[in-house]
Amino acid sequence: MDRKQFITRSLQAMAGAAISGPAIIQAAACTPARGTMKPMAEPFSFAQTPLPYPYAALVPHIDALTMEIHYSKHHAAYVKNVNEALVAEGIGATDEASFFSGVSKLSAKARNNGGGAWNHNFFWQLMAPARGGAPSGMIGDAISGAFGSFEKFKELFTDAAMKRFGSGWAWLVLNDGKLHIGSTPNQDNPLMDVSELRGKPLLAIDVWEHAYYLNYQNKRNEYVAAWWNLVNWDAVASRLG
Repeated sequence: MDRKQFITRSLQAMAGAAISGPAIIQAAACTPARGTMKPMAEPFSFAQTPLPYPYAALVPHIDALTMEIHYSKHHAAYVKNVNEALVAEGIGATDEASFFSGVSKLSAKARNNGGGAWNHNFFWQLMAPARGGAPSGMIGDAISGAFGSFEKFKELFTDAAMKRFGSGWAWLVLNDGKLHIGSTPNQDNPLMDVSELRGKPLLAIDVWEHAYYLNYQNKRNEYVAAWWNLVNWDAVASRLG
């Protein structure tokens, strides 16, 4: 090989290295290192949704102090306690639906506090200042079709709330395309596999004494009658669709 051929071949080799070098580096950079793992998803937990109105917004039907204690003490405690149970018991639920569908296998702490966390998040959304009255549109038609009239529905729902012995909830649910009224004890709800009343919750009233005792004492009937002035039918209708 003469000097001219040697120089030509050396230049060609250098040019090839200049082209292939960055590609090799780039490929190496794109290849994940051995032993690396995809980031794990955050474990499921319950959260306390923000109250959609000030504590005093529902006066005179529900007083400000009751709302403050109910939300910041009772509801907050349910959320804290169920999240402790999720960790301590290694509960593998991925969302609220899977938690409630298997709640019969969980501890009383997980069941009661999980129900309390979810039920209250639901309850706050179904009330609003200066609402109430008879519903119209799709939800009004559905209630009249199922119960004959809004007045009859109101009577039946009030009866369910009044006849729930001790603490619990009264509910309007949708199940198999039909509306049903019923109640559950303690912090149970119609999403739980242990509940006699099953279905998609549309409306609920909390009849635990802490929901009304400061203002109404033992007069649950007065609390339930006042609560009808707060029902946010738009929120109920959004759950029917």
